[in-house]
Amino acid sequence: MRHQIVAGSVGDRSRTNTANLRHRLVAAVTVLAVAVVGLGVAGQGSAAANVACGSFSSTSARCINGTIVINGASYNADWYLPNGTASALMLLQHGFSRGCGNLRNTAKAIVQTGVMVLCLNADMSGGNPALGNALGSALASRSITPPAGRPLPTNYIVGGHSAGGHFASVVGARLASVGYAGLRGAILSDPVAQDGFSANLQAIAAGGTRPVLSVAARPSAINLFNNSFGALRDLPNTFVGIQLVWTGFVLAVPYGGSCHTDVEGENGDLVGNVAAGCTPNSTQVSRLRDFESNWARDLATGTRTAAYWCTDSRTVSTCGSKVTALTTGALPVAARIPVA
Repeated sequence: MRHQIVAGSVGDRSRTNTANLRHRLVAAVTVLAVAVVGLGVAGQGSAAANVACGSFSSTSARCINGTIVINGASYNADWYLPNGTASALMLLQHGFSRGCGNLRNTAKAIVQTGVMVLCLNADMSGGNPALGNALGSALASRSITPPAGRPLPTNYIVGGHSAGGHFASVVGARLASVGYAGLRGAILSDPVAQDGFSANLQAIAAGGTRPVLSVAARPSAINLFNNSFGALRDLPNTFVGIQLVWTGFVLAVPYGGSCHTDVEGENGDLVGNVAAGCTPNSTQVSRLRDFESNWARDLATGTRTAAYWCTDSRTVSTCGSKVTALTTGALPVAARIPVA
């Protein structure tokens, strides 16, 4: 017996209805957010001075929390700096009603591959396209200055979770629109699409010459039932990532379903778990971080770690060992996101 999940984009009317449902779900836990973690934003500080991020420890990188100015406005931000010269800067943006601290250990997995990581503590309602365009322009003009005297890398990767995934698509499309040569692609964590998402991804993909990748969760109200899949499927790219589904099987019965907040893992909280209707488990979190950190290193360096890629996801023989281990067999625990 083969367990499969078939998911795709929804129509405008359906998307509006599910978007309303999603916002009602999030609104329902906002009161709890205020009581528990201050609107669910973890790791956000008010001081302008650079300080070490809380709950971060690494022998190969450090995290600095400070202020970044974009188009005249100040934002609290987390910077993850590798000890050596960074191969690229990756935007890793949190989701709606979340904060950069919720992505702490996923950012750690990425920075330890030599990629500098940036996250803004900012309102992500609707993917905040105004801020996304402003950040894209600032990155294109190279007016952003990392802390600790570190130079801004030339290569950029855009990424984000949920509404932060749409935000990342706006940033990437802006970089593409001005012809920024250092844009290397996108890595998205269960993104939730808003108006313009498909056009943004097309701009980033540049006719399939730049990777656009996603680690998705099972369809649910909180991810608008994988409403990002339509835009991903329409890309000319022949591999756009994987959808985590189950942790495993016992006597052919699946257990440990993926969760919208897998990217947060142990840095999540009750607010996010209630809104998502699930709790991340360590296996799914580890799988997500394994793929995203290896993809980030590959995009930054212009290489391909074959185990994490497919030449053409429609042909399993072109897929590497990490992909096939999850997506093939009698009882697959994941699926390759469909391409055209």
